[in-house]
Amino acid sequence: MERHILIVLPHPDDEAFGVSGFISLNTQKGVPVTYACLTLGEMGRNLGNPFFATRETLPEIRKKELKEACKACGITDLRMLGYRDKTLEFLDPEEIADTIEGVIKEVNPSLVITFYPGHGVHPDHDATGEATIRAVKRIPKENRPKVYCKAITHDRVEKIGEHDVEFDVSEVLDKKIATLKAHRSQTEGLMGNLLQKIDNKEDEVLDWLRTEVYWTYKFDE
Repeated sequence: MERHILIVLPHPDDEAFGVSGFISLNTQKGVPVTYACLTLGEMGRNLGNPFFATRETLPEIRKKELKEACKACGITDLRMLGYRDKTLEFLDPEEIADTIEGVIKEVNPSLVITFYPGHGVHPDHDATGEATIRAVKRIPKENRPKVYCKAITHDRVEKIGEHDVEFDVSEVLDKKIATLKAHRSQTEGLMGNLLQKIDNKEDEVLDWLRTEVYWTYKFDE
C-alpha cells in the first residue's frame, strides 16, 4: 500500500478521466492523496451544455466543480497552485518545478502521478509532466518516489513502449462516474451519452472506464 500519493495535473477534470478510479481505490483504503492542480482551466472551450457559464464566471465554476470532484473520489488535500490556463508552456519549467518540489517535500509521497512529458497532447499537459519530472529528479535516487505517467498521444507505444501498470477500477466505477459528473461545465454533454452506453453494457465504453493504464517513468540517473 502506498504511503501517500501526489497527483500533479494542469486542469480540473484531468483527474476525472485518467486517474479517478485509481485514486478512489486508494482513498477507500485510507491512503492519503494530495492533488496539486496547476490551473483552473479557465480557458476551457465548454461553458456547459446547455450554456450556464460565461468567460467571466467559468473560473469560479470550475473551482467549485473541482472541489466536488475531489469529494467524489475521496481527495481531502487539494492544492490549487494558481497558474493561468494555457500558459504553462511559456513559463520557466524550473520555476514550476520549484513549486512542485515544495509540495513533494511537504507531503513526502511514495508515488507521484502526472503526464508523460511529450505524450500529453495538450501543451499544458506536457509542461506539467516535464516540470514534475524535473522536481522528482532533484531528489536523491534512493529517496525518490515512483512516478506513474499518463500518455495519450497516438504514437506513445511506438515512442515509449507499452504501458507497464494497469488497474481494474470496476469496484469504484460509481465513484469514477461521480467524479466525471462533478465537472459539469465540461462533461455534461458527454455524460448523457456515456451513461446510456453504460446502461446498454457496451463493452468498449465499460472497458475504457474500468481500466486505467500508466507508464512508470524511468529516470536515467
